[in-house]
Amino acid sequence: MFYYLYLQNKDEMIFNIFKYITFRTFAAVVTAFFLYIVLGKPFIHYLKNRSIGQFIRGEGPESHSKKQGTPTMGGLLIIFCVLISILLWGNLTNAYLWIVVFVLLAYGAIGFYDDFQKLIKKQNLGLQARVKFPLQVLVCMAVGFVLIHYLDFNTKLIFPFFKNFTPDLGWYYLIMIFFVIVGSSNAVNLTDGLDGLVAVPNIMAFSTYGLLSYIIGHRVIANYLDVAFVPGTGELLVLCGAVVGAIIGFLWFNSYPAEIFMGDTGSLSLGAALGTVAILAKSELLLILIGGIFVLETLSVMTQVISFKLTGKRIFRMAPLHHHFELKGWAEPKVIVRFWIISFMLCMLSLATLKIR
Repeated sequence: MFYYLYLQNKDEMIFNIFKYITFRTFAAVVTAFFLYIVLGKPFIHYLKNRSIGQFIRGEGPESHSKKQGTPTMGGLLIIFCVLISILLWGNLTNAYLWIVVFVLLAYGAIGFYDDFQKLIKKQNLGLQARVKFPLQVLVCMAVGFVLIHYLDFNTKLIFPFFKNFTPDLGWYYLIMIFFVIVGSSNAVNLTDGLDGLVAVPNIMAFSTYGLLSYIIGHRVIANYLDVAFVPGTGELLVLCGAVVGAIIGFLWFNSYPAEIFMGDTGSLSLGAALGTVAILAKSELLLILIGGIFVLETLSVMTQVISFKLTGKRIFRMAPLHHHFELKGWAEPKVIVRFWIISFMLCMLSLATLKIR
């Protein structure tokens, strides 16, 4: 909305500030944050009054039993705050912006139905994989088709550290889109198991990808760093700012001990949006590093399942990985903060790859 004020009043200096992506990004962060802070308490009370609370599985750590009934679906308010912030501060003519919004809403709807099923059945099982997975794939294919067929998106795969090795995948890029979006979505979902654990790595990841999007969308900076230049991706910085602001607001209520959980509504949608931004920022492979915590959590589940099926033995005391450390005697806040630290260092390392090519 404010960007249109600039377009319609270019001759008036007071509106020029709205043309700058950096200003609109800071405004988007603040807007989304304060929206969640203002609406958070009433939203939590609304969920409590309707007994919309988390079911805790019996085989988990005993310390989690006290979390039974904590309001969930906090991700619903995250999505709302992000959308309002984008509508206020984003350039709504930008196609990349709407692609990420579409993915956020589509995966949010899948997650919402998943959470709804859990509430009805009163168990820690929601939407069945044979339904959830095809829906996720369908969204990915829609995104890939629009990018390649209508927007003529760059389908070259860029490898960190290798300047001249950029194979063009063509329509096979659809496979990459599928793996990145679906993988990121479910990895974030697996990580969402402790109070505040998934929030801060998401804040760091979206901040990092927001910066990368701005860099490849800025011709001068992209040329200086010798990275791919994709016009229009700079606007994703505003979206990432809105997401960061909304998650910080959510963390206000989700920090230990949590007053509300994100639920699949939030974790699936945020993970999918992160994967989509990674694709649009032409930094798909960097997601392994930037989202390193999410990757570790996913690998712990995969190796645990494979090991048990092949040998009958478990590698970890419990998967995902954060539960393993809990059962080893680490206090929940210690697990959370140490995972935050690892996430921060991985994001810093990923930014260093811009100069190591």
